[in-house]
Amino acid sequence: MVTVDEQERRRRLAAWRGSDRVLARMGADGTLGERLAALAADASSVHDPDDWTDVYGGGVVAELERRVAGLLGMEAAAFFPTGTMAQQVALRCWAGRTGDTTVALHPLSHPELHEGGALGAVSGLRTVHPTAALRLPDAEEVREFPEPFGTLMLELPLRDAGFVLPEWEELTAVVEAARERDAVVHFDGARLWECPTHFGRELSEIAGLADSVYVSFYKSLDGLSGAVLAGPSVLVEEARVWRHRYGGQLFQQYPAALSALLGLERELPRLPSYVAHAKVVAGALAEGFAAAGLPWFRVHPEPPHTHQFQVWLPYAAEALDEASVRQAEETGVTLFRRWFAGAGGSGLPPGVSFTEVTVAGAGLEWSAGEVREAVAGFARYLEDLA
Repeated sequence: MVTVDEQERRRRLAAWRGSDRVLARMGADGTLGERLAALAADASSVHDPDDWTDVYGGGVVAELERRVAGLLGMEAAAFFPTGTMAQQVALRCWAGRTGDTTVALHPLSHPELHEGGALGAVSGLRTVHPTAALRLPDAEEVREFPEPFGTLMLELPLRDAGFVLPEWEELTAVVEAARERDAVVHFDGARLWECPTHFGRELSEIAGLADSVYVSFYKSLDGLSGAVLAGPSVLVEEARVWRHRYGGQLFQQYPAALSALLGLERELPRLPSYVAHAKVVAGALAEGFAAAGLPWFRVHPEPPHTHQFQVWLPYAAEALDEASVRQAEETGVTLFRRWFAGAGGSGLPPGVSFTEVTVAGAGLEWSAGEVREAVAGFARYLEDLA
């Protein structure tokens, strides 16, 4: 029996897939057959198809680890099935090396919001928050924080605050403040691939600020799954031991590794163009909302720091979802995907909802005028539901 939630999910997927105009085509929206066929067709462009499959690592998995370590300027890297596991292992290893189980991080960071308290429940770590502002902590907040901590974890960008990033000088000052406290620095770089444009620095220079970095492959790069933890060789070797203890030593992982290599080959070089065009899209959205006469709106941050950002509107998420789906079904235009109550944990009052906007390859085809036109259409659907 198909549940109501599943029916709604299938409806949304059908509307998104059937749209002629979207801001981003998500690989995860594809069918099993489509994703398998695409991987089989494209894999030979990044790895020898006659190579043996991996067995508990090696082969294409080892190639991916070497490739990412080089891109990030790190000594070594280890592939993990999930970023949650990679970060838990990294923070646990650093706690053992520093002798301090306290991790300083933002209350909107992924481990605090999306991992069910795993840092404490599974790894025995304690977390503290140098700031609760909708940004990463600044140098003074890190330097003056009254409690000791062994590791400072910085999520770049901070997704649930609106994919926000500090300026380069601010980031380097924060890292230096942590060093003054004899703390190590770990970057949650699930979306680190998007950051070079904002910082005006290469990936290796950004990653080089930290003692260790985790990166994801299914977010910015549209891979199937998987993550890498990169850092000093001694840390990575210890992390491999803990990976096995946590159940992450999978028998074979070549589909995920191949899709990650494809992402590095195809999506990574295009991300700067996505980031640049996201600023155009965000500006046009704001202009469109203003012209539509909506009672209140916010595009956050404006301009975006990466190719992803948030939009806030004072309506129930259910109404916004319905307006978005109807626009896609009836006009073939998907402007927004899912809406959620409350703006990313920012404490906005009931009745205010937010959506995350991603601008990728398909979004490059949209002009500012076309975005404004789509906003006008969306507003009409919303008015009909209000």
